[in-house]
Amino acid sequence: MFRRHAAGVAIITANLDGKPFGFTATSVASLSAEPPRFTFNMARSASSWPAVANSTYIGVHMLGLDNQELANRFARTRDRFEGDHWEPGPFDVPILKDVTGWLIGKIQMRLSFENNAVVVVEVVEGQLGGDGTPLLYHDGAYSQPAPIDYEI
Repeated sequence: MFRRHAAGVAIITANLDGKPFGFTATSVASLSAEPPRFTFNMARSASSWPAVANSTYIGVHMLGLDNQELANRFARTRDRFEGDHWEPGPFDVPILKDVTGWLIGKIQMRLSFENNAVVVVEVVEGQLGGDGTPLLYHDGAYSQPAPIDYEI
């Protein structure tokens, strides 16, 4: 049913013992403006869970239409960090290049429920990338927002 709910596409990254981890996520949501916090959900069976479970800082990268290949790489392959599309950032968090923006956050809470977890993160740093149309995920495919004619 939630395939019908459009969501922004992001990539979460973390560093555990000098090794980068990351995954594509559609569950990133703003939690509060002051202090700036966001949440995301993930399966505790995911290959990146040990990094998220044991790291203090993580990165979230907002993706644009030009980042579909990057979204697929982090969703479907194991060679997520092979190449020059990333670099170590603040707190040794892997930072992806050429995204519409990224945030570094300090994990405040991990709430486990069955095989899943909700992670609450407080933003400590961030940077805007180039302008771009956001990448959306809807009904099993990537998409883009379209303006609608509406007047108030």
